[in-house]
Amino acid sequence: MFESLQESLSSAIRTLRGRGKLTEANMQEGLALVQRALLEADVSISVVKQFVAEVSRQALGEKVLKSLDPTKHLIGIVYNELVKLMGPVDHSLHLKGDVSVLMLCGLQGSGKTTTCGKLGRLIQQRGRQVMLVAADLQRPAAIDQLQVLGGQLGLKVFADPTATDPVALCQAAVRQAKQGGVSVVILDTAGRLHIDAELMEQLRQIDRRLAPDQVYLVVDAMTGQDAVNSAKAFNDALELDGVIMTKLDGDARGGAALSVKAVTGVPIKFIGTGEHLDALEEFHPDRMAGRILGMGDVLTLVEQAKQKLDAEELRKQEEKLREGEFTLDDFKKMLSQTKRLGPLNKILSFLPGFGGLAEMFGDKDVESDMRRLVGIIDSMTPEERRNPSAVIDQSRRRRIAAGAGVAPHDVSELVKQFEPMADMMRRMASLGPIERMRAMQQLSQGGLLDPGARLAKQKIGTGKRLTSAEKAKLRKQREKEERRRRREQRK
Repeated sequence: MFESLQESLSSAIRTLRGRGKLTEANMQEGLALVQRALLEADVSISVVKQFVAEVSRQALGEKVLKSLDPTKHLIGIVYNELVKLMGPVDHSLHLKGDVSVLMLCGLQGSGKTTTCGKLGRLIQQRGRQVMLVAADLQRPAAIDQLQVLGGQLGLKVFADPTATDPVALCQAAVRQAKQGGVSVVILDTAGRLHIDAELMEQLRQIDRRLAPDQVYLVVDAMTGQDAVNSAKAFNDALELDGVIMTKLDGDARGGAALSVKAVTGVPIKFIGTGEHLDALEEFHPDRMAGRILGMGDVLTLVEQAKQKLDAEELRKQEEKLREGEFTLDDFKKMLSQTKRLGPLNKILSFLPGFGGLAEMFGDKDVESDMRRLVGIIDSMTPEERRNPSAVIDQSRRRRIAAGAGVAPHDVSELVKQFEPMADMMRRMASLGPIERMRAMQQLSQGGLLDPGARLAKQKIGTGKRLTSAEKAKLRKQREKEERRRRREQRK
């Protein structure tokens, strides 16, 4: 998400780094690169002009030009302007004591029906009874899809495959919700491949007859400026209360997220960050600006950790660490906990200064490396897991490798790296789970998951990104290591 924009903005700011004093000439050079980066990210031209003009006005002021660290001052200005561009956002759903009606609309393919399920799950977690309404009568598969989602999430679904009038269907759903004690109704309305008069009139009828408390437009971030244009058209017809932007975990260039509020005046309320039904987050402009500028987003990571990690298991691990005990079984459990937060490169993107390592893992199947490590541990006896360096000899190493389907060298590597890792984990017994996860990333940089990560390790904490030459060197190291593994497996 925003990788190309993040890289381009970092390059623009790097041109100014190291200059003892910022002048109007070199500042204009840097701002020109910022402007190009935003345009390449598919940000609206009018928004780019306004953004750069405001940054330029502040950046060319006497205070910045004479600042002791003018580059950091400039980053601060860009950060504040990004926050203003995307916010403010009111995250309240404005739910009433009686039945609240939320209406979701959007074009086909935007992820509207799946988002209905995700939003219903989110509201249900906040203690409300939710009913999903299959009001998309244009696409029969949408009814089946919503019913499947409702079954997976334990949500009520109101559907009538024989219905022809979406307005009457929605009214009947609200009546049933009142009778059944449901407090929130979410309408999954019809979509089209493109905006047309018939679609808009149908949505206006639902809006007039049911007077929903909130109307949200679901847009696909991958469509760039088309998402902004559709948001403007829907807002003109319905007066939207917010936008839910989906597929921000893909190759979205970020232009829609940066443009939609400025162009339409409608804030992004939620973002979809994956295919799983828990991958819907509140949109925080300040956190997103931090991600775009490579500052990380530890707050979101902490929130996800609280929701997804097993608190009781973490407590037990902490007690064992305080007693000086850390075995390969504990390491396996820690890997399992970390996986619940998502792919490793996604976790790394939340941590300040870890952008380079996240890039390195971007084109690599780290999940398979984790499975390989778990397979090696599972092939060990309880005694071998407790004290691998003292117990595992050459014969045991071959037996473990055969059981895990790896080369004996891989077993040796795990055993060799486990002792320093265990020492570090014992020293970290007083740290919280997030700090402990960060230490786990540092361990992986040392080569546990990827022998080519040592170069990236040198960059961590510097805020620098890997150069193209360094990325190529890492790829060659990984390919060389993979060839060695295959040779040993054939033996």
